[in-house]
Amino acid sequence: MNQELENYQHIEVEQTDRIATIWLNRPRYRNAQSRLMLNEMTDAFRKLDYDNSVKVIILAGRGDHFSAGHDLGTPEELEDQATLPYGKGTVANVNRSWHLFIENSLRWRDVKKPTIAAVQGYCIFGGLMIASCMDVIVASKNAKFLPSHVQLFNAPWDLGIRKAKQILFENRFIDADEALDLGLVSEVTEDGDHYEAAFAQAQRFAENSLLTLRMLKHSINSAQDAMGYRQHIEASHSNYMMMHMAQEISQADAGIADRQLSGVADALRKEEDG
Repeated sequence: MNQELENYQHIEVEQTDRIATIWLNRPRYRNAQSRLMLNEMTDAFRKLDYDNSVKVIILAGRGDHFSAGHDLGTPEELEDQATLPYGKGTVANVNRSWHLFIENSLRWRDVKKPTIAAVQGYCIFGGLMIASCMDVIVASKNAKFLPSHVQLFNAPWDLGIRKAKQILFENRFIDADEALDLGLVSEVTEDGDHYEAAFAQAQRFAENSLLTLRMLKHSINSAQDAMGYRQHIEASHSNYMMMHMAQEISQADAGIADRQLSGVADALRKEEDG
C-alpha cells in the first residue's frame, strides 16, 4: 500500500511496505534545491531513520530531471531569503554554506539505513552532490551527470583520483553508460524505468534485518572515514569558500581600480586645464 507521509512544501514522502521514497517536488524548476527543500529533506531522513517500519529509503525527483542543482533565485527562494535572511559578509556566507550543504549532506550520508538515488535527466552540480550522498545510484539511460567542485566535494571518492581530475579539468558531462563504467552508478535502465529498478533493488535490500543493514552500512562508512573522508570534505569546503572569496575580492579590487583610474583621469584633466 502506498502511503503519503507528512506535509512538506518542496518534497513529498511516501511509504510502500518497508520502503520509503523522498520525492524532490519542484519539477517546474528542475527540482532546484531551495533552502526549504534541503531542510525538509533532512527532517524527512531523520524521521524515516528512526521509523522501524522503514528499511530502505529512495531519493527521487518528480518530472523530467532529478535535480539541476542549487536554487539560484526562483521567486520562492527569494521570498524565503527575505523572510529568513542569511546575513551578510564572509562569516555569514561560510556558516550558510556549512549548514545547508555540509551538515545536511553528511546527515543524509550517515542515515543508518540503505539509501538509493533514482536519477533521470539532469543531475548536475548540487544535484550530483545530493545523489552522491546516497549509498547506491540507479540511473535512467537519459541521465546526465555534471560533477564540479561544489560544497560537498565527493568527486574524488566517486570517480577515482585521476578520472576525477580529467573530467573536472575538461568540465564535461558524464552520460549514464560512462557513469556505470566508472562505478558512479550501479545500474542503468531504459528511459523512465529508473524508479522501478531502484524500488526492486530496495526490495532486495529489505530482505535483510534492520540490524544487519545498519551494521553493514556503518562498517563501510567507517572504512571510508578511516581513509580520511571527513577531513577531505572539510578541507575541500574551505577551498570552495576561498575560491568564492577570491572572486569577491577580485570584483572589489576591480571596483577600487576603476575608481583609482577615474581619479587619475580627473587629476590629469585638471592638470591639462590648469
